[in-house]
Amino acid sequence: MHIAKQVTLNTYRQRARSRKWVMIARYVAVFCIVAVALLPLYWTWITSIKNGIEINAAPPTLLPHVWVLDNYILVFQSSFFLPTLRNSTIIAVLTTLLSLLFGTLCAYALARMKFVGQSTILSLILSVNMFPFIAMIGPLFVFFTGPIYLYNTYLALIIPDLILTLPLTIWFLTSFFKDLPPDLEESARVDGASRLYVLWKIILPLTAPGVFAAAILSFIAVWNDFLFGLNLTSDERAQPVTVGITRFNSEHVIAYGQLAAAAIIVTIPLVILVLLFQRRIVSGLTAGAVKG
Repeated sequence: MHIAKQVTLNTYRQRARSRKWVMIARYVAVFCIVAVALLPLYWTWITSIKNGIEINAAPPTLLPHVWVLDNYILVFQSSFFLPTLRNSTIIAVLTTLLSLLFGTLCAYALARMKFVGQSTILSLILSVNMFPFIAMIGPLFVFFTGPIYLYNTYLALIIPDLILTLPLTIWFLTSFFKDLPPDLEESARVDGASRLYVLWKIILPLTAPGVFAAAILSFIAVWNDFLFGLNLTSDERAQPVTVGITRFNSEHVIAYGQLAAAAIIVTIPLVILVLLFQRRIVSGLTAGAVKG
């Protein structure tokens, strides 16, 4: 009896030690992943607060000896940074709103209405994201400078950005709408409510986490766009900030400090957005991963 208890105790201790080592390994893995992910951001930040001599020093310093804000001051004093930042904000907000508007209507129709080729249409919508967007630049450039003159306007970027965000929004919201029981909608329809009223008053409040997640993912995708902004705009009238910050470079000089400062400033809105709505993003992505 005593031997059996001792064997059981030793087994329990071995399992406890193995669980402890597994937990330590997990923490080490998480730390390594976070360090690799944050290292470029950290290096950009310390570059933005270094002076020109220390930026070009060899070997590079992991911590700046002298902290300066000259790069940030030069960024805000430039004639093009604030206009391009405004352009990115307008384009990202308008594209996100339009993507939610059209994506919600399309997703609701695909989730609730039965028609021939429904699954095929949904697959075709998702396949648009697999298309190489760089192949669209030539035709869009010709189209926006010929039949319709939209080159260097907000619409020249909103239209292709919708092609980028709409498939993801439709696919994402369709899964949420399909998982809602239709009983509430049917009772509202019996009481005389229209489909749009049901969608606005019943469906959207119940799928708010998914709508928020789709909106934020769309906003981030548009905010980070560089390809369309580079080829479909020419100056700060419509140029996004991702393209505008490249103008800190000249033919003979690369302003690393100002580029780093501008990159940090451009990243701050996304960080604030994610921190404010992180619970809704996580709940939306988790629900989308578990359901359907």
